[in-house]
Amino acid sequence: MARKKLDLTNENQSSLKVILWLAWPLFLEQVLSTLVSFADTAMVGGLGKTATAAVSISNSFVFLINGVVMALGVGVTAYVARTVGAKDYDAAKNYIRHGLILLLLVGLPLALVPLALYRQIPQWMGAEADFLPLAQEYLLITSIFRIFSMAMMVLGSVFRGRGDTKTPLRINIVVNILNIIGNYLLIHDNHTLNIHIDALNIHWAIPMIGAGLGVKGAALSTGASWLLGGAALAVMLFVKKDPTRISIRDSFRPEKAVLSRVVKLSIPAMLERFCMSASGILVTKSIASLGTVAVAANSVYSTAESLSFMPAFAFATAATTLVGQSLGANKPGLARKYARHTCMIGIGIMLAAGVCLYAFARQLVGIITPDPEVIPLAQQCLQIVAFVQPIQVIAWILAGALRGAGDTRWPFYITAGGNWLIRALGAVLCIRVFGMGLPEAVICMCMDQAVRALCMFLRYRTGKWVSAIRNEKVSLDK
Repeated sequence: MARKKLDLTNENQSSLKVILWLAWPLFLEQVLSTLVSFADTAMVGGLGKTATAAVSISNSFVFLINGVVMALGVGVTAYVARTVGAKDYDAAKNYIRHGLILLLLVGLPLALVPLALYRQIPQWMGAEADFLPLAQEYLLITSIFRIFSMAMMVLGSVFRGRGDTKTPLRINIVVNILNIIGNYLLIHDNHTLNIHIDALNIHWAIPMIGAGLGVKGAALSTGASWLLGGAALAVMLFVKKDPTRISIRDSFRPEKAVLSRVVKLSIPAMLERFCMSASGILVTKSIASLGTVAVAANSVYSTAESLSFMPAFAFATAATTLVGQSLGANKPGLARKYARHTCMIGIGIMLAAGVCLYAFARQLVGIITPDPEVIPLAQQCLQIVAFVQPIQVIAWILAGALRGAGDTRWPFYITAGGNWLIRALGAVLCIRVFGMGLPEAVICMCMDQAVRALCMFLRYRTGKWVSAIRNEKVSLDK
């Protein structure tokens, strides 16, 4: 007998239980994704710092493209959560179908941009001659599959909006395991895997096949994992039993009012992502002027820090769903309770995460890269960001709560201001004007997170987010 789905809007159940029930699959999904990112970076890092720089130099530009699609997911999530909370499943299905429509109308053209500009983008980002061809090759191959990566973003948002965090987790488990295997087989040449267990007197020499494609192999494996993940999520929308399951017999004719509603809510989130990515490009270009070691160290410490993003993302996404469904059920008190308790849990966990990042910084960056020039710089940067972890999670969770309520404008104002006036401007001044290095740029990022946390809290305290889309017709016309 199938286990009954938990009602997220039931005020008689423990908020702690609901938050953890919703967040733990998101957390495990992030753990898996981060481990795969570690494995990817470590396997590429074994090829040298030029390979590490090649796969990371274009990230800021790609994030700019992806940010638009992720913003559409914010709008879809908010409306799906609202309609599910109100138990208006026909309206929820309509928003889900329009999520697919928006993916094709907006995502597909955007996916073609890095494909068309794969030669120019690494040059614009300041790639040096020693790794420019590798960077261009990596961007070309991954861009062929980018629409499937975008599908994972939008469709993952659909599942989370309706309170289903386990389906994306299960799909990611399979997809990421295949990605690791693909990396191992495609990056390296034929070699022998030696296993020694002296206590048991076991010594195995296992011949392993390998394509020896290097950076190209990493790109192919990543692209194939996107294809599998995006396709699997799309199929599950049509076959998984749920009150909001859609059918191929449904009408997929675009409705201007619905598209307008989702896009209107998504535009501030879109501008927020744009500002974050644009400022990231400026910061990356400044860091690139410091040389290949700084670029590689920035990639390595960022990958290591992503360990802390796992619980932060999980609780922020849970806050979005819980606040959205609570307001859809016309229970603003429950929405406030979820936001408050999610913050308390997140702060406690991120305090522990910060301690671990600081204490094990050298070991973490050493896993990712063996380069003796990169390790000390990446370690220093990772220990700096360790201090901001419990503050950063406040900004993440409260921003998630505001977006779940449909208040997407204030997170945009706050994020844009912090990114440009503190992070980007500070990094440019430190590196290009005062002749400082990567650690000082990282300190500017930490200051940005602290200011954002304070501003998000002040906006949350006003309570105005409760009525952000109260006057807007969420359900379908009857």
